[in-house]
Amino acid sequence: MQSKSKGFTLIELLVVIAIIGLLASVVLLALNSARAKSRDAKRLADIRQLTTALELYFNDFNAYPVQASAAILTGTTVPLNLAPTYVGKVPAAPVPAEPICTGSGTSQALNNAYVYLSANGSTYALSFCLGATTGGFIAGTHTASPAGIQ
Repeated sequence: MQSKSKGFTLIELLVVIAIIGLLASVVLLALNSARAKSRDAKRLADIRQLTTALELYFNDFNAYPVQASAAILTGTTVPLNLAPTYVGKVPAAPVPAEPICTGSGTSQALNNAYVYLSANGSTYALSFCLGATTGGFIAGTHTASPAGIQ
């Protein structure tokens, strides 16, 4: 008498598990790319928010906040007099840093931070780094000033 067993063979189960694993890895790679793009979009939004706050400050005091040495904006320490009048909270750069935004160099913007500098209050420089081309800006270090973002 022949017994016909119902169920899946070990090979069939292994093939299905391999296909599910392959699909999961593809989805995770796409998700990491989306996360990197969202961090860059947040960086641009933060810089635009800060430039707007600086312009509002300038309208009230006819000068930008003076910061003779480069100040790293961390979100917890507020070196500028912008919060809470002109901006609710001074934003910090999102983490983790993109590979292009890390490393050694004289520019602290390469270390994934927003860096503010205004020697005399007549102008300012706000440095930041993008990990990839975003919003028409190429990857790398950029500077926002009263003239716009370069």
